[in-house]
Amino acid sequence: MTRQPHDQFAKAYLKELLEPLGTVEISREIPGETLHIDLFFQPSPEPPCNPPPLGLLAQLASKPCLWEPFRNCPSKREISSCVLKLLYIHGEFYRQAKRDTQPIETQTLPTLWILTPTVSERVLDLCGAHSDAKNWCTGIYRFAEIFHTRIIAINQLPEIPETLWLRLLGKGGTQKRAIQQVLDLPENDPQRRNILELIGVWRINVQAKIDLNPEDQELVMELSPAYLKWREDTVREGVRQGIQEGVRQGIQEGVQQAKRVTIETLLRTRFGSLDEELGGMIDSMMERSLEEFIPICMQASREELLARFSREN
Repeated sequence: MTRQPHDQFAKAYLKELLEPLGTVEISREIPGETLHIDLFFQPSPEPPCNPPPLGLLAQLASKPCLWEPFRNCPSKREISSCVLKLLYIHGEFYRQAKRDTQPIETQTLPTLWILTPTVSERVLDLCGAHSDAKNWCTGIYRFAEIFHTRIIAINQLPEIPETLWLRLLGKGGTQKRAIQQVLDLPENDPQRRNILELIGVWRINVQAKIDLNPEDQELVMELSPAYLKWREDTVREGVRQGIQEGVRQGIQEGVQQAKRVTIETLLRTRFGSLDEELGGMIDSMMERSLEEFIPICMQASREELLARFSREN
């Protein structure tokens, strides 16, 4: 399976969770190299007053760090590439310390966190990695200290609330159980809605591929409960807003307004905003029933929607 849909999801997902705690850079370029850091994080100098309850993820992000999430166990070459990125960032920190004429303590240097659904003993041996359960928990392996690198085998993490946000980046049963635990969170949980939206968009992106291999098909099935719940919540929110508008405008107008607001909410959720092009299609969309329109909106690309409904105008 292509890494692209997973890459997009993993970066957006980690950004969503970590931004309240500090500065997040996605796809940071390494000058002079054809390399990009998936995600670089620096915690805020002053911790937030009410940080989100991120459990183990927040602990791992207590100092500057690089995040490199993989959909499958990384190869030796991929791990070497990740370490190269880390060494470049360390060089930046040393150069800045020299300019500031300030000594730098090695324990303050950024850590590299490699996230993988599983890891083989062979890969661990090649990296000289050993269990770091004493300092963290099972499933976390440390390289020689000079490399400031850890591998997280997500399927080996204990299935407790503190590891939930990491287990969502797992695979198969590990991810499926984590998704169910997100669905079981209270509806007013600050993370729940946004994470369900990201999972829903991931499913749409995977399903939009022309040829789905068996792994893609299995992933679509695993993501479907979160996608369906997100779709249900989005429609309900649109209807709620429409009803409020209907109370102000009268019942008949309110029914139409509820439908319009639902369509607008779906489009904003799908594409982030409602620009002039998308807004220009709404009258054509209003001619369809919501039962007919919702699946089209959730699965078609922007270009497909424009082609379909602009033509009907």
